[in-house]
Amino acid sequence: MDFELSDDLKAARDLARDFAAKEIAPTAAQDDKEHKFRKDLVRKMGDLGFYGAIVPESYGGNGLGFLALALITEEIARVHAAIRVYINMQIGPALALLHFGNEEQKKKWIPPLVRGEKIGCFAITEPDAGSDVAALRTTAARHGDTYLLNGTKIWISNAPVADTALIYAYTDRAQKHHGISAFYADLNQAGVSRRSLDTMGVHASPIGELTFENLRVPAENLLGKEGDGFKICMWQLNQTRLSCAAGALGVARAAREAAVGYCNQREQFGQKIGQFQMNQDLIAQMVAHEEAARLLVYRAAWLADQKQPNNLEVSIAKYTSAEAAAFAADAALRILGAYGYSTEFPVERYLRDAKSYQIVEGSSNIQKIIIAQDALGYRKANRS
Repeated sequence: MDFELSDDLKAARDLARDFAAKEIAPTAAQDDKEHKFRKDLVRKMGDLGFYGAIVPESYGGNGLGFLALALITEEIARVHAAIRVYINMQIGPALALLHFGNEEQKKKWIPPLVRGEKIGCFAITEPDAGSDVAALRTTAARHGDTYLLNGTKIWISNAPVADTALIYAYTDRAQKHHGISAFYADLNQAGVSRRSLDTMGVHASPIGELTFENLRVPAENLLGKEGDGFKICMWQLNQTRLSCAAGALGVARAAREAAVGYCNQREQFGQKIGQFQMNQDLIAQMVAHEEAARLLVYRAAWLADQKQPNNLEVSIAKYTSAEAAAFAADAALRILGAYGYSTEFPVERYLRDAKSYQIVEGSSNIQKIIIAQDALGYRKANRS
């Protein structure tokens, strides 16, 4: 087993780290406070090739791989978790198009996402369909060479600002989940209404509701065949879930660094507070959880680069890193006390942002179900 990163991977990591420090960190607190979407950062990250790590050069990417993407994502999320979401909103649709689209669709739609010219999103969740994707109610009825989409999607990242969306809808409800199809649609047209939603954290990543009322989508925008939607959705979530896990790792790291720095600075009762065993206990747990999560995330990414099945490994990584981030952020706030609770310091933001990782891209409970059912032999996660 070789744990050494290649020169290319180190360069990608260092580029992302430098970008985050210079372009994201100076305004992170203000962007969070103002709920400001940074379209300029979307484009700058596209220019640097961050979205192209898992896209071949023929479609505008650089093909560095999933491990490179994990390293990039960790560095971005360490500085501001909300900006990390921008990565998933670009690569989610791009990867689905790459894996399931025809050549014309790939050449037409992937490069603008990779360059950050088009703001992307993917629309799965509905008011009554969260973890249970098959419960969605949005429909797509074909009329000649056009589909008419009707329904509502909620809690969709980038919904208020996206130009395009990968939308999942029923084309044949009688077939249950086998009747779900996937469409790549232009959101800047009649038939789409948007409503912004406020959340506890990740404030610089806009989230909202999309309502479709006879939204016209050309039949040529169908991804794969009718009925392929559930398969596409499950495959896509496994890819974006991996990037999400890397983001949680970045938040865990940020919280740990803040706690360690404060322990070595703050003095109480005549000594640095890092000398107190209760704080050492928290620091030790933070380090152990983070390092375990890092190895699991990198393993899942490595498997993806080797084109090996990794659904189980991604679920383990996502669960572990999400829990590590939540623990680290809570522990850091306890160590910093009033300073951690204050909005003048970033730790309270880490806590708010960390909670999202236990929910998005499949909640921690869903990951535990996947892991347990695989272990029990009820449903193998890495089935072909």
